[in-house]
Amino acid sequence: MSTTWFSRALLPWYREHKRPLPWRASRDPYRIWLSEVILQQTRVDQGTAYWHRFVERYPRVQDLAGASEDEVLRLWQGLGYYSRARNLRMAAQQVVERHKGLFPADHAALLTLKGVGDYTAAAIASMAFGLAEPVVDGNVYRVLARVFGIATPIDSTGGRKEFRALAASLLPKDEPGEHNQAVMELGALVCTPREPACEECPLRSRCIARRTDRIGLLPVKVAKTKVRERHFNFLHIRVRGGIYLQKRTGKDIWQGLYQLPLLESDKPLSRKGLQTMLSAQLGKGWTIVAVHGPVKHILSHQVIQGLFWELVPPPRFKAPSDWTLAKQKEVERYALPRLVERHLFPGRG
Repeated sequence: MSTTWFSRALLPWYREHKRPLPWRASRDPYRIWLSEVILQQTRVDQGTAYWHRFVERYPRVQDLAGASEDEVLRLWQGLGYYSRARNLRMAAQQVVERHKGLFPADHAALLTLKGVGDYTAAAIASMAFGLAEPVVDGNVYRVLARVFGIATPIDSTGGRKEFRALAASLLPKDEPGEHNQAVMELGALVCTPREPACEECPLRSRCIARRTDRIGLLPVKVAKTKVRERHFNFLHIRVRGGIYLQKRTGKDIWQGLYQLPLLESDKPLSRKGLQTMLSAQLGKGWTIVAVHGPVKHILSHQVIQGLFWELVPPPRFKAPSDWTLAKQKEVERYALPRLVERHLFPGRG
């Protein structure tokens, strides 16, 4: 069965209605890659501003490869999912060291770059190099599930294979990059999760979900994300010369960012409870000046309940070796989690 009708209907709509996003004006794989990484888990309006900042600071992949991790994290601050920023820098180093500063025009080779999965590799391959690689993201799943009436769960192994095969069969060999962008744009602007603008859709006459009244039922997803609640007690310690910060390490959230020193508890702490925890871990003699919060901070799989305790340390207190004493006027130079940034700089929103 021929599927050429799909692109024939979709591409004219895309050329007329597409958003004038800056990376669409270029076939430069570096700029396309930057946009794809930034836009993972980020709205286009917010991500565009960050894309401009990165292109201005690091106009070439060599510039990004030579940046420090702290510098990249600071520029990324506010976007969340900070592993993307660390992977961005490491992938840039791989391009410079393994590929002489040129992105490989090959899907398999692109997959070897840090943080680059099938979706991002296909996007770069098709949009920068014109390779016939199908891009499948949430928008594409939604468009294809509705237009073709597919009830296979998109988060199942079989579903991922089925949708990728369908996306590949629809891909025109002469304009794969523009086709991929058109499907994603249709999902972003018209075939939205709730209240899609079906009357504006160029595929409406062929849409099985519309014809069978199943728009609200497709796509199907079976897995439910488990949400973990955590209680963070941040220690805002006032000392002469500044405040203490602590760099987060390990595989937990906010890796590589700086925060106020933290004591995590199983449940919300009272003043007495905090004093007990402080005595056990940092010694006795702490004075609690004030407490702010709780402040609720929602991540994809976690809900953080943050309390900010203003404290005066005991006399002759010696800070742990992994704490950094930052001058008050220099704190904003550090890459901070948004939750901590909003506490320290409330005017920023």
